[in-house]
Amino acid sequence: MTERRIEQRWQEIKDWEETYFTAESSDFTKSYHKWTELLINQLGEKRKQKWLAKVDDCLFHLQAWSQHSRSHEENRRRMIQYARIFDANIATISDLRQLSLEQLDYLAEQLMAKQRLLAFGQGGLTGMGGIFLLSLDLPAMAFIQLRSLQQLAEVYGYDSRKPVEMVYILKLLYVATLPKSYQKAEWDKLLAEVGQQADDVFYQGEDAIFQQKWFDQLLAQVAKSFMIAMLRKKTVQGVPLVGMAVGAGLNYRFTQQVIEVGQRFYQMRRLLQ
Repeated sequence: MTERRIEQRWQEIKDWEETYFTAESSDFTKSYHKWTELLINQLGEKRKQKWLAKVDDCLFHLQAWSQHSRSHEENRRRMIQYARIFDANIATISDLRQLSLEQLDYLAEQLMAKQRLLAFGQGGLTGMGGIFLLSLDLPAMAFIQLRSLQQLAEVYGYDSRKPVEMVYILKLLYVATLPKSYQKAEWDKLLAEVGQQADDVFYQGEDAIFQQKWFDQLLAQVAKSFMIAMLRKKTVQGVPLVGMAVGAGLNYRFTQQVIEVGQRFYQMRRLLQ
């Protein structure tokens, strides 16, 4: 990329930051955050830390499991095949850094369209109601978001199987799923950390990832499940269409938010390098 084009892309991301992170919260959102904060504080510090440690542990193992699945290897091979349209010499994930940012953006969009569609379908199934489907919603959504961020990392030339990249993916998921009022500070913190971190295999830093501010998102998912369970009673010819539409729409929007933040993060990493 030419210096002028790099400056243009950098300004584009800075404009996005200003628009995305400075969106004002409604009065309802502010009241909801205050209510959840009061509710969470009643849990006690030890219990909160124990739950957050379990979230870290579960997501780390879920990510490790997904990376050793057959579908993950197939996605990597397919990604390299697509990239060879632009450069026939590409053979590894790190070789993808040889492509221009515009070419990588194109590849990312093709892959993320599938992830958004997957989230839409999964939300529709959840909207059918039933204890089994509702109980699977949170782990299924976590899997879809992790898989989306793994693919974005690899499209932009970062091997998601490296321990350091696994930590960055979890930190990025944390940033992307926080309430908007908390995101900017954590976004800046993550970018500063990436800029200081050497290109090592192993991560050098704080192990704990998810913090108390993330409980808002957890409660929001519980509230979503409760709402879908209530909408299950509204059926059209025996099919809970309203619940399915709500579930599909919420999961699609949530996934789109994670993908948007994730793609901007990896674009900025490329520009910083």
